[in-house]
Amino acid sequence: MGTEEQTETGGVATASDTLTITDNRTGKTYEVPVEDGTIRATALRNIKVNESDFGVMSYDPAFMNTASCRSAITYLDGEAGVLEYRGYPIEQLAEHSTYLEVAYLLVHGELPNQKQLDEWTHRITTHTFVHENVRSFMQGFRYDAHPMGMLLASVGALSTFYPDANQIKDEETRYLQIIRLIAKMPTLAAFAYRHNMGQPYVYPDNELRYPGNFLSMLFKMTELKYEPDPRLERALDILFILHADHEQNCSTSAVRAVGSSQVDPYSAVAAGVAALYGPLHGGANEQVLRMLRRIEKKENIADFMQGVKDGKERLMGFGHRVYKNYDPRAKIIKKACDDVFEVTGVNPLLEIAIELEKIALEDEYFVKRKLYPNVDFYSGLIYEALHMPVGMFTVLFAIPRTSGWIAQWLEMIDDSEQKIARPRQIYTGERGRDYKPVSER
Repeated sequence: MGTEEQTETGGVATASDTLTITDNRTGKTYEVPVEDGTIRATALRNIKVNESDFGVMSYDPAFMNTASCRSAITYLDGEAGVLEYRGYPIEQLAEHSTYLEVAYLLVHGELPNQKQLDEWTHRITTHTFVHENVRSFMQGFRYDAHPMGMLLASVGALSTFYPDANQIKDEETRYLQIIRLIAKMPTLAAFAYRHNMGQPYVYPDNELRYPGNFLSMLFKMTELKYEPDPRLERALDILFILHADHEQNCSTSAVRAVGSSQVDPYSAVAAGVAALYGPLHGGANEQVLRMLRRIEKKENIADFMQGVKDGKERLMGFGHRVYKNYDPRAKIIKKACDDVFEVTGVNPLLEIAIELEKIALEDEYFVKRKLYPNVDFYSGLIYEALHMPVGMFTVLFAIPRTSGWIAQWLEMIDDSEQKIARPRQIYTGERGRDYKPVSER
């Protein structure tokens, strides 16, 4: 890239916004336009050895350096530790906003005025109940079924309860499914929890706010009216805000890929839940708790950290695929921990966690590798303090991420450049083999 370059045809072109590629196999030179710091992979198809050649493809396992879409939803700068939803810093949203307001922002692109927020909140609140057959469906799972497996199945099953959901080009019908998904996800999650606990399901209480209603469905027992502690309710609201979206991660990519077939949003979101189920994605905070329990006490930390340096142990909850700086969400959630522990009492694992953090931020080995605490390190502690079974951690992640998945799905289906996802491959197998009868093999 630079000033003027000679093209294949011998002319002179201004190359300040192009990439000049010389194919050493043929000696030909190609000018590829650069837009927003990227080139279109299909432009490489023009680089051929001969006319029958397919053309050059890019090979990028796990999409380490490939943009699959243009998006105006979430901005993430891993080097600087910046996260913004629709241009608003996550720090401001976590301090001043609520999850439902942030969900509105993600879906609509702008913060709502009071009337819009009231209507949005009312519609979601009045759609929190699920069909009784969904309740019966969930009762069919084994008593020890993983909550994420139950959530995955029940979200997918919603498409059979709302068959009109496949009319994804009808804006009114589409909007109703968005409301339903955000409203019913906490109900399905709470039913999964109560199923594991062997307790009767608790129906939504529409007089409570979104996080308070979820706490009620989780923990209400014999009291006539469940009154959530405002500190716990606010901490949960903050957690939901922090987890609402995170750019083109594994589960969001799954939602977009499945949604590109123009399937209904329930099925697309179920794909996101399935991706989140994996231990490398939503299960990271679960791994943090397992690590802290295995360390058991502060006296064992030194040996554990040496094991990490020797490659015998893994330090869970530190470092991030994208953030090469302190995860901005971790700073916010660390403060929320204090409010939660004020209500629940200090988590016995907290001392271990604090000491681990101290070492990681001071020890040259970890500082050099930029292994800072991430959001999973602290969220696991909060969930543990709320007496959540480890299997529920990822479910608590899926509830708020639904608004992000939906926003990404909406953006994808309205994007004229998007087609059904269909990656290319590099074939490495055998060719031209002749079938032999089994008697000759």
